[in-house]
Amino acid sequence: MRRRIAVLIFPEFQLLDAAGPIGAFEIAHRLVGEAYEIVVTALEPGLVASSAGATMQAQALPEGPLDTLLVAGGNGTRELVHCPKTRELIQAAAPRARRVASVCSGAFLLAEAGLLDGRRATTHWHRCPDFARRYPQVRLEPDRIFVRDDDVWTSAGITAGIDLALALIEEDLGAEVARQTAQQLVVYHRRPGGQSQFSALVEMGGASGRFARLLAWMRDNLARRLTVEAMAEAAAMSPRHFARAFQAETGLTPAKALERLRLEVARERVEASAEPIEQVAAAAGFGDPERMRRAFLRAFGQPPQALRRAARA
Repeated sequence: MRRRIAVLIFPEFQLLDAAGPIGAFEIAHRLVGEAYEIVVTALEPGLVASSAGATMQAQALPEGPLDTLLVAGGNGTRELVHCPKTRELIQAAAPRARRVASVCSGAFLLAEAGLLDGRRATTHWHRCPDFARRYPQVRLEPDRIFVRDDDVWTSAGITAGIDLALALIEEDLGAEVARQTAQQLVVYHRRPGGQSQFSALVEMGGASGRFARLLAWMRDNLARRLTVEAMAEAAAMSPRHFARAFQAETGLTPAKALERLRLEVARERVEASAEPIEQVAAAAGFGDPERMRRAFLRAFGQPPQALRRAARA
């Protein structure tokens, strides 16, 4: 039986927010056969212009049950949150769907329709402060790639919509079909939803910063005892000069930067695997689970086990 996926677009929608998931569902449909029926829909049927100017043909929301209602994001959401007809359309369609999802700022439209009240959700990092002010009743998780709360899924910006679609495909058709779909898309297979929207390496200098090579070396050697002296030696600098120059370049002391890298790696492993917490703590260089637990509480407000449970919910 085909699962009907209704993708809601609107003027000034982000093209990839719709096209990315559509492409994933289309490939999965070809791999399995008769898996999905994809319907692009809009409040006003016809050609709908994206923020890039390219258009998509949309039809009226079909009658009858839906498997998934997927709401795209984009600049158009800034005006659409004030549109009662759009809110009413989502409120009418959601009960007919087995699950509801959004990409990027499409979460604003779900929140306006009351579908995220009391739920965990995410959206594009750039829109998170506005979202938090506008919808305090939503439990916003601003650094997540995607979040599932029962039958409601939300995702971060643009390419995260593909990660969301792969997770939906895995739920529907199994891990192997999702893996083959990712291969066809030439994307990383199933970045875990809990993976941060941000990269510590990027924020601290990326590939071109003064200490980029050192940061990459640190990330590859987290299990070692990385003292300031060891880091300075790897950077071919004296410890005192290194500490001053590193903080001036990255905005963090070497110790804080090291903890950020350890937290990032540890969180990825906690949420994406069944690896024992003790083993994760050792591999990330925390030494013992209690030290890692305290670092998680400071950084994320939750211990590792709670993040693991949330990632699998």
